[in-house]
Amino acid sequence: MATNTERAGADLFGRGLALDVDGGWGGYWVAMLRVITGYWMFHAGITKLMGGGLMMDATGWMQYATEGTLIHPITNWFAQNAAWLPNLMIPMGETLIGLGLMVGCLTRLAAFFGTFLMVFFYIGNAGFGHGFVNGDLMGLLLFVTMVVFAAGRVLGIDGWLVETEFAKNNAWVRYLI
Repeated sequence: MATNTERAGADLFGRGLALDVDGGWGGYWVAMLRVITGYWMFHAGITKLMGGGLMMDATGWMQYATEGTLIHPITNWFAQNAAWLPNLMIPMGETLIGLGLMVGCLTRLAAFFGTFLMVFFYIGNAGFGHGFVNGDLMGLLLFVTMVVFAAGRVLGIDGWLVETEFAKNNAWVRYLI
């Protein structure tokens, strides 16, 4: 089996760069991070769904909590014109992202959208009362880790999906998983 270095021809400071976690402790560690991160996101979403149904009310956060941040113009526009979209997508997105990570299905896609949400949460909660390194940044780091290491291939459904003929014949499918 070719390593990521051989496939991508990666080179970092004159040394090969391999991100292969198919076996050993590194693979189990990434799988554990994937499941824990997935549970964290799933729990955040499912509690919002159970508490407020399909629609949560993030309008106040979008208008007022993000004041003085880089994303305030975006969140303010949504709060005034299309509040239904984030009010629906945050709880549904968190739940689906969490499920995808926990079972290791379409992990890169789920982690990409998790990264997207965490960027908005990190910048939107930019009071930075506890410094620049906070829980939102740590969540962002976890999601990027899931994307980089294709964490669903280790003890996840993606490990099986990548071996299907469809995935072998379509490079774009392999990138999603």
